[in-house]
Amino acid sequence: MEKTVLQAREISKYFHDPYDIQVLKKISFEVKKGEFTSIIGKSGCGKSTLLYILSTMDTDYQGDLLLDEQLMRGKKEGDLARVRNEKIGFVFQFHYLLNEFSVLKNVMLPGLKLNKLSAAEVEQHAYEKLKILGIQDEALKLPNQLSGGQKQRVAIARALINNPLIVMGDEPTGNLDKKNSEIVFEIFKELAEAFNQSLLIVTHDNEFAQRTHRIIEMEDGAIIRM
Repeated sequence: MEKTVLQAREISKYFHDPYDIQVLKKISFEVKKGEFTSIIGKSGCGKSTLLYILSTMDTDYQGDLLLDEQLMRGKKEGDLARVRNEKIGFVFQFHYLLNEFSVLKNVMLPGLKLNKLSAAEVEQHAYEKLKILGIQDEALKLPNQLSGGQKQRVAIARALINNPLIVMGDEPTGNLDKKNSEIVFEIFKELAEAFNQSLLIVTHDNEFAQRTHRIIEMEDGAIIRM
């Protein structure tokens, strides 16, 4: 039985400005090790709000979030920042690469920040991740010398540098054409199936979602199908 890496228990969320509006309603589900899960639903249904909570960046919610069987409630911001850097890899719609640094250095940054390994070891790990994603030959280029699809692969390599418990994506193919969306999907699939990496991906792309291991469908702040 694969272990549970993330557990949401009855997570609810209100916005308070100017009135109380409930945006998430008792969301409960879990993600197992090596599971590739997608979250779908119309714009405004609460997908990104939920991801923000699950990634520990929003702490104003009711219910419980467990990562690696550890309760996140009540942790200090510094502890949550460490959890984010060590246990969660992020891939966004926009890659957020730093153009003043090489591809290799961009991938290394979260590893250097975590400060668990020497710079030489982090560099070696960064090369390994770039190799898995087929872009090791671009390592010494600057991000603005890459195509959009290559940039997103660099962003995935950066998300993997600390061997996270789970990779979370917010519309990671939303800015890509069909060909590059397919490449990113195949990378995620390989990460789950060959490397036993857990993935939780918010997407508008139903074709992408249909091919993941499991779909969580949301409507009006609630899970309507799983």
